[in-house]
Amino acid sequence: MEARAYLKYLRIGPRKVQIVLDQIRNKPIDSAGAILKHTQKSACEPLLKLLQSAIANAKNNHDMNVEDLFVAECFVCPGPTLKRMRPLSRGRSTRILKRTSHVTMVLKERS
Repeated sequence: MEARAYLKYLRIGPRKVQIVLDQIRNKPIDSAGAILKHTQKSACEPLLKLLQSAIANAKNNHDMNVEDLFVAECFVCPGPTLKRMRPLSRGRSTRILKRTSHVTMVLKERS
């Protein structure tokens, strides 16, 4: 049995989110939560909320034991990119790409 949670259209680039996800993969949920609370990355706050949502899904929807849960899978996919323009000198402009991410987190029970 597994519990999933999704976070879509996160306004942080996928490469920045992947760094944090690599730290919590295959960890129990209590240590994964501690890592997310004490890491100084901008992606940690929404990922902590996503972890809490996955725990709530496991507890309420699937009747899983919370003490035995661990982060089985977590991955990020690029979302749509927002294109913005920035003016430069001499009448020119350049494009700014504001990237978004779709994050998936899967929790399973240790057997």
